[in-house]
Amino acid sequence: MTTETGVVGKLSTLDRFLPVWIAAAMVLGLLAGRSIPGLAGVLNAVSVDGISLPIALGLLVMMYPVLAKVRYDRLGSVTADRRLLWPSLVLNWLIGPALMFALAWLLLPDLPEYRTGLIIVGLARCIAMVIIWNDLACGDREAAAVLVALNSVFQVVMFGVLGWFYLAVLPGWLSLPQADLSVSAGQIAKSVLVFLGIPPLAGYLSRRLGERAKGRTWYESRFLPKIGPIALYGLLFTIVVLFALQGDQITSRPLDVARIALPLLVYFGLMWAGSYAVGKAIGLSYERTTTLAFTAAGNNFELAIAVAIATFGATSGQALAGVVGPLIEVPVLVALVYVSLALRRRSATAEVSS
Repeated sequence: MTTETGVVGKLSTLDRFLPVWIAAAMVLGLLAGRSIPGLAGVLNAVSVDGISLPIALGLLVMMYPVLAKVRYDRLGSVTADRRLLWPSLVLNWLIGPALMFALAWLLLPDLPEYRTGLIIVGLARCIAMVIIWNDLACGDREAAAVLVALNSVFQVVMFGVLGWFYLAVLPGWLSLPQADLSVSAGQIAKSVLVFLGIPPLAGYLSRRLGERAKGRTWYESRFLPKIGPIALYGLLFTIVVLFALQGDQITSRPLDVARIALPLLVYFGLMWAGSYAVGKAIGLSYERTTTLAFTAAGNNFELAIAVAIATFGATSGQALAGVVGPLIEVPVLVALVYVSLALRRRSATAEVSS
């Protein structure tokens, strides 16, 4: 199968126009949030303990088909690959937060609220949407499942500690203004349980029961193609809801959005390119190099926004910075899916010619 065929057929025939659908979903969400009175309030009201139910539903629908494709009997080969696990931990929990801290202070020295919001985004490592970017880029599904699980554990343990370090301790050492972050491990654990508890369990049970009842051939050739398009619908629904929630803020403050967008663009580009280079340098396969790059570059926007709103308020600059995160992350990582596939194609061509 060629790279192009893999991309087009990954979830549905609509995938060939994926950037168009994503752009349309972003515009639709922004326009809906801006033009429909009270829509954001209604969507915000449908939440449980700070977790937006519409966004949670979209993410769960998006993740389930991809996690149903995972061959769970192969996870042992991933957990035994220390060349993958240790670089992932270093990139996600040392390099990523430090890079966002540096970019926030370098590019937003005069905007403390936005700067704090970006630092929070840098601390929230991706455990949801990265699953679909990795799958579209033909990365290693089993490796992605293990790495996001690893991130989820570290998120519960380290998010509050790193928030305190990067917002209070490190600025104090550098004689910079300090900020405070009020977030409980329970709040983070709840988010992790929803987004990385239900979908893997559903995916595992689907494969286990489906293969037991009908066999692996039926499961992979008949069942998975039928549920595949659901992931795209979940992704588009999530994007519409997310941008509808904050459409008014985004469209009414375009210059602020542009200021916030710059460090995010640099961050996503550097994290992805640097992680991809690390994967190649240590001899990982294309599939695991791609998984390493996307899991290091992505962020958990739902957690970042929830923490910013809970700590600083829904209309705060910190919350706006969290909202701008996916506004930049979604199109950038979609573009990087195609960059990954181009690199895969070039690598395959080089191997054939040699």
